[in-house]
Amino acid sequence: VKMVESGGGSVQTGGSLQLACRISGLTYASVCVTWFRQAPGKERERVAAIGTTGTTLYADSVKGRFTISADNPKVIVYLQMDNLRPEDTGMYYCAADRLTVGMNRHLELGHIPPASAFEFWGQGTQVTVSS
Repeated sequence: VKMVESGGGSVQTGGSLQLACRISGLTYASVCVTWFRQAPGKERERVAAIGTTGTTLYADSVKGRFTISADNPKVIVYLQMDNLRPEDTGMYYCAADRLTVGMNRHLELGHIPPASAFEFWGQGTQVTVSS
């Protein structure tokens, strides 16, 4: 499985960016793809998730500003980021794995699955928001 993120960059507060996660080789019937981010010196943070069932979930910190979407989550997943804030700065990673029973339970409960639930990761794309 190969995953490649793109679309990162530097913007000012209030600006927008659209990240893309291109996926190849993911052959499971049902999958979950999640965006994570990590700022220097901080733990990796869950941002947004989408499943092949159509479920989408967001971290409270990005609700109403970020939108995760995909025509086919096994091929490409987008993260539209609007009204960006300096605290959104970090390296953004996409992760994917089979939508297991346990992972689906996270989604049904309204929780983005943790990083430990995902086997496949991209190399990341940097987002910098200046004030």
